[in-house]
Amino acid sequence: MRVLLVEDEPEAAQFVKKGLEENGFQVVVAHDGESGFRWACDVEFDLLVLDRMLPGMDGSEICRRLRAKGLTTPALMLTARDSIDDRVSGLESGADDYLSKPFAFRELLARLRALARRTDNRASSNKIEACGMCLDLLTRRVSIGEHKVDLSAKEFALLEFFLRHPDQVLSKTVLVEQVWGYDFEHQSNVVEVYVRYLRQKLDPHFLSSCIETVRGVGYRLLAQTQVHEA
Repeated sequence: MRVLLVEDEPEAAQFVKKGLEENGFQVVVAHDGESGFRWACDVEFDLLVLDRMLPGMDGSEICRRLRAKGLTTPALMLTARDSIDDRVSGLESGADDYLSKPFAFRELLARLRALARRTDNRASSNKIEACGMCLDLLTRRVSIGEHKVDLSAKEFALLEFFLRHPDQVLSKTVLVEQVWGYDFEHQSNVVEVYVRYLRQKLDPHFLSSCIETVRGVGYRLLAQTQVHEA
């Protein structure tokens, strides 16, 4: 599940990002309102976490503009202000929930999970089934036929992105931006490493490798790869 976190305090942003990633979320961080708004417009996210007070454009304005554009992504507003007027203002801008600072991380996590359940209340919407695999986004379980496959949080996130784009050639830059959420450095081999991890865990269940290397470009998850019969 992909989360956009817009938070201008570096320590707070790192704390929330680390905690969410440890719980299986993919997190992109923006440190000001303008860049946060652009991220929300350009990339599809499942949840937004917006600080109320931001440089350039505050969280309420981000939410208001996104709703005006027709984006309905669930948004949780964070704020150091806890007056009724502030909470009402945040909710009226289009936020779906409101959490005052300081907060316990487990409460933030519970509220985000509740927002996710509220919007994905159909069982089918919580699963991705493609290429002979099934990903359950709530339990974080992967199955290939009758077999269960154990993946780390980043392996799961990478496979989820592949499964949302079967048979598409995905560049290393796109994979890093979408799965790791930071600018790609050409000397980094993080994509190669995690593709290798996925192949080691997935390929034994298929007649041939399910992830194809497109030389000089990136990778493609093959939709027609045949599963080994149980």
